[in-house]
Amino acid sequence: MEDWQHGGFGLYLHWPFCAAKCPYCDFNSHVRARVDQAAWENAFLSEIGRAGIETEGRRLDTVFFGGGTPSLMEPDLVASIIDRIRRTWPTSNSLEITLEANPTSVEAGRFRAYRDAGVNRVSMGIQALNDADLKALGRLHSVKEAQSAFEVAQAHFERVSFDLIYARQGQTLEAWIAELRAALSMAIDHLSLYQLTVEPGTAFGDRAARGMLRGLPDGDLGADMFEATQDLCSDAGMPAYEVSNHAAEGCESRHNLIYWRYGDYVGIGPGAHGRLTLSGQKWATSTPLHPEAWLAQVQDSGHGETPRQLLTPNEISEELLLMGLRLSEGVSLNRITAIAGAPLPERKLSELQEAQLIRVDGDRLRTTLQGRMVLNAILRELLSEDR
Repeated sequence: MEDWQHGGFGLYLHWPFCAAKCPYCDFNSHVRARVDQAAWENAFLSEIGRAGIETEGRRLDTVFFGGGTPSLMEPDLVASIIDRIRRTWPTSNSLEITLEANPTSVEAGRFRAYRDAGVNRVSMGIQALNDADLKALGRLHSVKEAQSAFEVAQAHFERVSFDLIYARQGQTLEAWIAELRAALSMAIDHLSLYQLTVEPGTAFGDRAARGMLRGLPDGDLGADMFEATQDLCSDAGMPAYEVSNHAAEGCESRHNLIYWRYGDYVGIGPGAHGRLTLSGQKWATSTPLHPEAWLAQVQDSGHGETPRQLLTPNEISEELLLMGLRLSEGVSLNRITAIAGAPLPERKLSELQEAQLIRVDGDRLRTTLQGRMVLNAILRELLSEDR
């Protein structure tokens, strides 16, 4: 058994286009007046074929259309891509195909067509259940439109998740609790709940640098919001299975679990990353960020990747730790040792256990609730000694 098989095998396709750029967004998303979807179809199909040759015979577990706003893709384009995927790899009997959608690009006919094409899970970017905050976040939809879009999605897909952002400007703990309760009353089986982070290079980042992004919760209030989120979601039967993701039992995002369990995945599209184990070696793959540059490279060179990076055993074990400690199930200590050739430092493990930031249960290393709030610090401690 190769190490990647602990996590599975997935495919990520990046659609880089949006109707507008949100001020907090640091994803690779771009606004275009017109997109030649036929040209993009040819490029996606070409890259799927190339990846299929390298990974021939593998069983594909998941497909994820991310972005950007993939619900701006024509349904015929999505159908063509899924058809090529099914003809390229044998697929799991429980193949999960997720498509991200924004409420502004949802309508019943389009969602029926996505379902008929093979999409069986939708992840919606609702982000707030407050019209004033939606406007501040640069979203183009209202709460009413978001609720209507969610009902349309629910009518066509058994599995529908949606995202919310909290720790927003001026938001109180009481306001977030009320909003989260409303979200839980809507949710089917999965919620992604993210604290607002202000990233350099975004519009929010530029405002913050000029002292113009006021009213953000301080660290203590953010921690209180995080703890309240864990309690409310657990009480509703949707505990956190990952730092920011909550689900009923068995309803986790199987695609994202491939990342967090450190499986292999193909990344196709501008800015997409991948991890591929080939001939016993693990490679990090990436692609040009600019949409037109990626498209031109596929058309001219027959591939859409930048030069691959061969990962060392230490780099692999560090990435496994980085991803696995995000999960409530934690990570296997034996797996880390087998990859790196040495165990994690016992002294650091003991110190972190004494500080009640981690737990070691047999072979499983897990973070506690307090540990998940300082995950980066835990990682620095565990990786600070030579191994």
